[in-house]
Amino acid sequence: MPGSATSAGGRPPTKIIAIDGPSGVGKTTTSRLVARALGLPHIDTGAMYRALALAATREGIDTHDEVTLEELASRVRIDFIPGETPRVLLDGEDVTALIRTPEMSMAASNVSAVPAVRRVLVRLQQELGRRSGGVLEGRDIGTKVFPETPYKFFLTARPDIRARRRYDELLAKGEEVRYQTILDATIARDAQDSNRSDSPLRYDDTYTVVDTSDLTIGEVVRRIVGALS
Repeated sequence: MPGSATSAGGRPPTKIIAIDGPSGVGKTTTSRLVARALGLPHIDTGAMYRALALAATREGIDTHDEVTLEELASRVRIDFIPGETPRVLLDGEDVTALIRTPEMSMAASNVSAVPAVRRVLVRLQQELGRRSGGVLEGRDIGTKVFPETPYKFFLTARPDIRARRRYDELLAKGEEVRYQTILDATIARDAQDSNRSDSPLRYDDTYTVVDTSDLTIGEVVRRIVGALS
């Protein structure tokens, strides 16, 4: 298996699993289950951008304001609490539910398009990954954050499938949403993430692509874990 040789110090090298893909494709659940199966930490990089977007919204900061957002990214503290249902903390506050709304999804896309913000958060992601390895999910893990890792997976699914999954998820939480609104937001975010100048959403031939449209989460996890064995 690639990367299985020991390092110069006699320790096995830190293993980084990159799982990239667009919004609503199932990255978070898949990554968490893959991490559990492999005994590695799960690092949800998308949650970092969502948490920062929430902080910006609360402070009335324009999510396109590069200078102010860079200062905010350097100031706030974002932590992950592992568990059956992992939690995201923003300056000590549990914001796990607050960052999973369609509004925060689009705001996070705006924030993540700011190069200065990405520089700050990519450094943090690299520090976390190099410290103990892990399964990192996002949109540019294998192209920008850890391009050297041999373990790269790109999850994809049709926009209508992703929108339906998100719609069902929000309905289950008791939220009043329209499917067409979710679909429009999904397509808009895809376009914004794919066309931004800094670290756009894309993959190359170093990735294993998994179309999750007609697969269960369990099947996706088994494909990834099987490819690593």
